[in-house]
Amino acid sequence: MYKNKTMNKFSVFILLATVLFSGCVSEEENTQIIFERDLKNIELYLSENAISSVKEIKDPASGLVLLWQEVSASGKLPVVGDTLKVDYVGKLSNNKVFDTSLESVAKDNDLFNANRVYAPLELLFGYGQVIPGFEYALSKMEMGDKATVIIPSVYGYGSQQVSTIPKNSILIFEIDLVEVNGVQIPDDL
Repeated sequence: MYKNKTMNKFSVFILLATVLFSGCVSEEENTQIIFERDLKNIELYLSENAISSVKEIKDPASGLVLLWQEVSASGKLPVVGDTLKVDYVGKLSNNKVFDTSLESVAKDNDLFNANRVYAPLELLFGYGQVIPGFEYALSKMEMGDKATVIIPSVYGYGSQQVSTIPKNSILIFEIDLVEVNGVQIPDDL
């Protein structure tokens, strides 16, 4: 009987110590753990999903991966203050589409909304109107480029759930930089 009371006290002590210790992990440490998990999952995603590319950037500091499907050679990189028009398809790492500017993709993925206008997203570049990972991708693209960016959760929505996007989600965007400041890429380029 004495042994059971000692074991119960010991179990309670271990439980309390675990709770107290877990409360001592800082938000920064949690973010680092999530970031490291995201990096591993991005590598896994890339190994399981063949994404053809003609050019790529893998930024080890941020974990962002940018893979170009088409390089326009237009020479027109966006600068802060430029108005951009971008067609996009946003997916989770399970390849489930959660948003798009393309009506046909919305219909194919049961996302179509008859009250929505499907057109390129228009944004003022460099003013945080889109998530950091999306803006990073645009900063590396020229008008007319088509690329896929894979974004660790910290450069997406982080620990916030947004609509159907779970918190701490890796995001994949297929991006077509259609227009910079009202100038469109010619069809023959």
